[in-house]
Parts: sequence; structure tokens; C-alpha cells
Amino acid sequence: MDNFPALRLTKVAEADFPSQFGFFRIYGFDGRANGHVEEAVVLVMGDLSGPVPPLVRIHSQCLTGDVFHSLRCDCRAQLEIALETIAQEGRGLVIYENQEGRGIGLLNKLRAYELQDHGADTVEANEQLGFESDLRRYELPAAILRYFGLMAIRLLSNNPDKVEAMEKAGIIAERVPCLAEVVDTAEAYLRTKREKMGHLLE
Repeated sequence: MDNFPALRLTKVAEADFPSQFGFFRIYGFDGRANGHVEEAVVLVMGDLSGPVPPLVRIHSQCLTGDVFHSLRCDCRAQLEIALETIAQEGRGLVIYENQEGRGIGLLNKLRAYELQDHGADTVEANEQLGFESDLRRYELPAAILRYFGLMAIRLLSNNPDKVEAMEKAGIIAERVPCLAEVVDTAEAYLRTKREKMGHLLE
């Protein structure tokens, strides 16, 4: 990954957000850099200060998993694990980024699904559509963490690229595994993430 370009972060709203996982404060942010605009929603629970870095989940939007309970991926399960873990600890933060399909967008993700139905794995499908396996960038989450004064976090993730991105942004990130139960319909997908993308999955 290259150096992070200057990004102008704007908080556009915040409000109380009671949920089934507990009471959060919800924030809306947009980030602008080089003519590009990206939006993110952030859930914050408890006091983020203190000697122990807070738990953080940087979660990429997955409409099919998060909303429709898809069993092709482990996205919803990871999100719920993160929310439950943060609630148990009573403090932490979830950054929900608008980077559907590892950055290729919703409709292209559905095109990738179609290719996967015909034998491609998740990486091959993206490449057949003309994309890299993962187009996500993490300038916006880094800026959001700095907004909250966080220079050290415990990152709920299986993706070493996220840890590397935070460290390159000057944020110390201890990785905390976020392992979901493997279901048969997601087994090949997870195997590809482990073998081709370096995700740390047991």
C-alpha cells in the first residue's frame, strides 16, 4: 500500500443509537480526497480512553450478508461477533464502510456471484470482471480513528491488510481474531480468502 493521501474528514451527524447489542452513539462521516467522496457510519460504545486500547471493527458493507443473511460469506457473523464482543467489554467502536464486494460495488458483486456459480472462486471472479481481488482502501477509517483520538486499537479482524493499513497510518493495531463458525456454503469462499488473500482463518 502507498502512503495515505490527505483526506478531509467531516462529521455530518451523531445521535443516540439503542440496539439489541446495547446502547451506542451513532455517527455519520464523509471523507474527501482527490475528488473522491466516501461515507461511513460509526457506532461507539462507552469511554474509548484508558490504558487498554479499545476494540475496533472496520467492517465493509455487505448487503447480501448483513441484511439478507447470506450464507455465501461470513460478513454478518463477523459483524455480530464484533458487536457482541464490544458490548461484553462495554466499550469499543465499529466503522461501517461503504465498500461493498471488497470495493467493486453491489451489482458487480452479484456478477461475481454468477461467475462463482460457474466455477470461479471469489478472487478469480473479481479478476474476470477486470478488478483486483480487493480494491478496498482504509484512509477513511484511519481518519475516523484519529478523530476519536485513537492511536492504538485492538482490531477485530482476520485480515492482515487492515492491520498493515492502520500501522502505515501511524495507528498501533493489535489484531484480535474474529472467527465465525464455518458453514458448508461458505467453506470454499473462506478457503480462498485464506489461501489466496492471506486471511488468518483457522
